[in-house]
Amino acid sequence: MKFMTWPVPALLAWGSSWLIFKGLQSVGLSETIALVLAAFWGGFLSRFGHTPMRKALIVLGFPMSVVVSSSTLSVPPLAWLLLLALIVLIYPRKAWRDAPLFPTPKQALREMPEHIALPAGARILDAGSGMGDGLLALRQAYPRAELHGVEMSWPLRVLSAMRCSFARIRQGDIWLVDWRSFDVVYMFQRPESMPRAVEKAEAELRRGAWLVSLEFEAKELMPQATLTCRDGRPVWMYQIPFKRAQRPRH
Repeated sequence: MKFMTWPVPALLAWGSSWLIFKGLQSVGLSETIALVLAAFWGGFLSRFGHTPMRKALIVLGFPMSVVVSSSTLSVPPLAWLLLLALIVLIYPRKAWRDAPLFPTPKQALREMPEHIALPAGARILDAGSGMGDGLLALRQAYPRAELHGVEMSWPLRVLSAMRCSFARIRQGDIWLVDWRSFDVVYMFQRPESMPRAVEKAEAELRRGAWLVSLEFEAKELMPQATLTCRDGRPVWMYQIPFKRAQRPRH
């Protein structure tokens, strides 16, 4: 069902769970029973999430909203639904196929020049630049590089442009942007995004260029280099032409 693409299942699950919760209370059921039944309904709808993370978001969204609404802040359900509308605005449905929002930690890429030496003016693309954290980390590593960012969400694109006036950031789809002119393409996406990134990099990046991924590896490739961030997450570095990983013989 095409209309059930992400984040529609989450919005339907959260909204309908609230309707069930309030409806059951209006006919005299206790808040506890209404909460349990509405949460079970959200769990049933989690089958429309096609990844573990999305299933978890569908299941946990309604109970978390109840906690928030019942706190000392006294946030009404309508405010929570307005928050969901804001999320959809910030993240268009198409953008949810990739990472929702994974900020690059500070200094995560500081040691990249030890493995990837770039001349002044080298062109680096942050594919999915979010709020600009990746661009800030890249500038720390390569202060003389020409930094570019592409972000699907226009509010995040505006925010990142305000934070990263040194970079050229545009709104767009990372999969439609031409990578041919870049020396490095950096991304912090999802494991499911990596095969597509490898395919695009092989088709477009010139010989000697790099695909760099924070945390999530391209399992079909052998990295030319890796480094470990302070929080323990790896940075995977792959150079064109890619080296294929050797599969174990059975």
